[in-house]
Amino acid sequence: MPLDFVIPPLKATLNAALQAKIDQKTKPLGSLGQLESLALQIGLIQNSLTPKLNQPCILIFAGDHGIVEAGVSAYPQSVTAQMIANFLAGGAAISVFARQHHIDLLIVDAGVNADLNSHPKLIAAKIGKGTRNFLTQAAMTSEECSQALQAGADQVLHQYESGSNCIGFGEMGIGNTSSAALLMHCLLDMPLVQCVGRGTGLNDEQLQNKLTVLQQALTQHKSATEPLDVLATFGGFEIAMMVGAYLKAAERGMLILVDGFIASAALLVAYKLYPHVLDYCVFSHVSSEQGHQALLTQFKAKALLNMELRLGEGSGIALAYPLVQSAVVFLNEMATFAEAGVDR
Repeated sequence: MPLDFVIPPLKATLNAALQAKIDQKTKPLGSLGQLESLALQIGLIQNSLTPKLNQPCILIFAGDHGIVEAGVSAYPQSVTAQMIANFLAGGAAISVFARQHHIDLLIVDAGVNADLNSHPKLIAAKIGKGTRNFLTQAAMTSEECSQALQAGADQVLHQYESGSNCIGFGEMGIGNTSSAALLMHCLLDMPLVQCVGRGTGLNDEQLQNKLTVLQQALTQHKSATEPLDVLATFGGFEIAMMVGAYLKAAERGMLILVDGFIASAALLVAYKLYPHVLDYCVFSHVSSEQGHQALLTQFKAKALLNMELRLGEGSGIALAYPLVQSAVVFLNEMATFAEAGVDR
C-alpha cells in the first residue's frame, strides 16, 4: 500500500511576529491562556498574521464492523444505518451542534452494511458492506484498505478545492471502539486492558467479553505490526478513510479539528506514517472513553474541552469550534495597547 503524501513541519517564519502580535493586545501577558497558543498555531498553519476560518466542515465517515458478531457492542449493527438517517434528518447531536455553529456537515458511506437512500448530504463511497470479522480473518484486504485511504483523501481534497480551510472528522460505526482499541494496543504497545473501554455502554460482563474477544483476535494476527497492516487487519472502512483524510488535510495546510477516541486512533495511524500531521491538529476534547487520554499523552496534546463526552460523531469538534473562532477573532480584532491608548 504505497502512500504518496507530502506533509512538511510548520514553518516558524512568523512565530516571533505572531507572538509579538498576541503579546501587544490589551491584556496581561499570557492571560488568555490556551487561547493564545491556539491563535499562534492557527497563524502558523496558515502562515498568516491574520488567519481566517473559511467554510468549516465536518465529514462523518460511517462503516460497519464484522466483529460485532462476537458481541462486543451493546447495540446491534443496524443502528449504524439508523443513525445515518438521523444525521441526515437533522436530529442527531452533531446535526444540532453543526447547525448551531454554521458548520457544514456531510456523511460519507465508507462501508455501511445497508443500502442507503440518496441524499444531498450523503456521499456514496462504500468499499464494502462492512468489514470482515477479524476474529477469523483480516477486517479488509490490502487493496480495500488502499481504496479507503484514497477515498478519504479525495473527500478532503474536494472540500479544500471548494474553499474550506478548516475541517474535522467524525465517525459512526457500531463496534468501532474495538477496532480503535486494537490499533492503539498494536501501535503503542500498551496493555490491551488499558485500551479497551465500555464503548456504547457495556456492563462489566459485556466488557469482559469484549476484552476476551479482542485478545483472541490478537492471537490470530500476531504478524500485524506495521501501521498499514494493523489498520487493514483490525480497522474499519470509516477509520481507514479518516486516516487518508487526515493526511490529505495536513498536506493541503488545512486546520484539522480532532474529535474523540476513535478519531484519535485513526490519527495515531496517520501519525505513525507521517509524524508532522500533528502540527495541523487541534484536539477538541478529552473523551471519557478509556484510552483517549493515553492517546493525547502520546501526541503531547492538550485538549480544549474536558466534558466527559463519549458520543463520537464529531460532536466534540462542533462544541469546541467557537473557541477556535475566538482565537482567530481576538488575534485579528482585539486592540493593541498603542491602538487603545492604554499603558502597558
